Amino acid sequence: QVQLVESGGGLAQAGGSLRLSCAASGRTFSRYAMGWFRQAPGKEREFVAAINWSGGSTYFADYVKGRFTISADNAKNTVYLQMNSLKPEDTAVYYCAGRPRGISTLERDYDSWGQGTQVTVSS
Repeated sequence: QVQLVESGGGLAQAGGSLRLSCAASGRTFSRYAMGWFRQAPGKEREFVAAINWSGGSTYFADYVKGRFTISADNAKNTVYLQMNSLKPEDTAVYYCAGRPRGISTLERDYDSWGQGTQVTVSS
């Protein structure tokens, strides 16, 4: 497992932007895939986006496609989620997760999780 620490959450207005960061430590990540999930109050945790650390392949949920981007800085062992054109329905706690295999959209496939960071979008 790896240790993951998210940052960058906060309050934004609808149409605004936020960038989340996930700093990873504890293992080598060349074969890891990193994902972002989110959980809104009263709802199940859902997949948002994922990236293969080494190859840079990415995958996005339909509800964020075209608005969110995901990137990785190998030198800093940090993964970013750039969120643009935010909507009130993007309000949730956002979690970073890692798995020592390729990209997956399934929560159960990830074995390392951060503590989460709150994102609140006002209308």
